[in-house]
Amino acid sequence: MFTLKELRNKMHGASEVPQSIIDQIHHERLLQIWVPKVYGGLGLRLHEGLKILFDWSKIDGSLGWMLTLCSGANFFSRNLKPTIAKELFSNSKTCFGGSGMIGGTAEKQSYGAFLINGFWHFATGAPHLSHFTLNAKLTENGNSLLDKSGNELIRSFVISKNDVEIIPDWKSMGMKATGTYSFKAENVKVSEGYSFIYDDFFTDDVLDKIPFRIFADLTLLVNYLGMASHFSEEAIKIRPHLDLNFFDKKIEAAMEKVMGFADETESLLNDSKLIISEKQVEIHDYSSDLVETLSHQILEIYFQLGIKASHTDSAVYQVFCDYFTATQHSNFRREF
Repeated sequence: MFTLKELRNKMHGASEVPQSIIDQIHHERLLQIWVPKVYGGLGLRLHEGLKILFDWSKIDGSLGWMLTLCSGANFFSRNLKPTIAKELFSNSKTCFGGSGMIGGTAEKQSYGAFLINGFWHFATGAPHLSHFTLNAKLTENGNSLLDKSGNELIRSFVISKNDVEIIPDWKSMGMKATGTYSFKAENVKVSEGYSFIYDDFFTDDVLDKIPFRIFADLTLLVNYLGMASHFSEEAIKIRPHLDLNFFDKKIEAAMEKVMGFADETESLLNDSKLIISEKQVEIHDYSSDLVETLSHQILEIYFQLGIKASHTDSAVYQVFCDYFTATQHSNFRREF
């Protein structure tokens, strides 16, 4: 197992997560924190998984982001038929990842199979995935299949990495080691057993009932908090006289708030109480406001660090670029 210092040294300036770190992640099954124990995963409670994601985001932004999105994709183990899920996750190296966009079509074939064609953006962890997840419009004889309301039917699919072409087209200033690439599939035949619908579960656990809005908000928020904490550590190394106590305490208080949200959510669901829309709004508004506040405070601190902080080979510069690249994710961006 690598120490925190060794992990950061390996990730500094990296364009891809080194295989040695991937091996450690697989050994600890960190990509399967949300996979039920019955399938071989860790089956962690929400607050346990959030703490792990915070800790790894604090080590390195790209590393934490990759873990968050890939473990989040492995959450779909709960949406697959048990026989398929057990088969896939009996392998500790099974790792899902993909795109939330609708980028292709699934042409209905005979015997419950589909033919997948399309192009999808932003599949985090692409070089390390064993399977890609994607959303596609269902078609038959080239025509879109519609539901009772006349809307196009959409289905999610899991396909092997061997059936896709990865396009390494990430050009952003940060998150360079996340392996967030596009991918395409051409005439990939998939059986219906490898398709799923997000709201349909084959497991019976409280995590199945957590609204996606809350799950996405909390898992992403701990990434911002982890990177902000790392930024503070690197900033004080450059300017030891700075008083960042207020900033560190804000992060600490925010993590306590996040853990409170996680426990409250599970408690409500354990009591068979629905998570009302007001609770989802409360968590989302809190998270959005916090990311906005953290962003302004990081900028204020950065302005005081001097020219060293602009060196492209400095640790604080990498954290800065990772953080502000991550803020461009649509989840917390405000619509004006």
